[in-house]
Amino acid sequence: MINFLQNNIFYISAFGLILIGLFIMLSKRNLIKVIIGLSILETGVNLFIVTLGFLSKGTAPIFSKSGLDMQKMVDPVPQALVLTAIVIGLAVLALALSLAIRLYNHFGTLNLQKIKEQKW
Repeated sequence: MINFLQNNIFYISAFGLILIGLFIMLSKRNLIKVIIGLSILETGVNLFIVTLGFLSKGTAPIFSKSGLDMQKMVDPVPQALVLTAIVIGLAVLALALSLAIRLYNHFGTLNLQKIKEQKW
């Protein structure tokens, strides 16, 4: 059991973050808390993608004259995808927070249930 946890700790952590983010997004009514849940979910997905590209005792994917072993090189594509996802996630977070500010200025509340009940 301990060996299983040691080998899969990153997968377990990633799915834990995804589940926590989903729970927060589905159970909370405050818009800021929903945005925080979205950010936690995004972090879990990013951790999962990086974990897929992880290789124990792997080397950097840099070719040299010494001829590195291709089997021991870490795949750089998941890392590049996560780097791009972090930048896009930051933009989405900024947009969501600015929309939350606009909704608060217009309706005077961040409670999603009360916003749905009010008319524009």
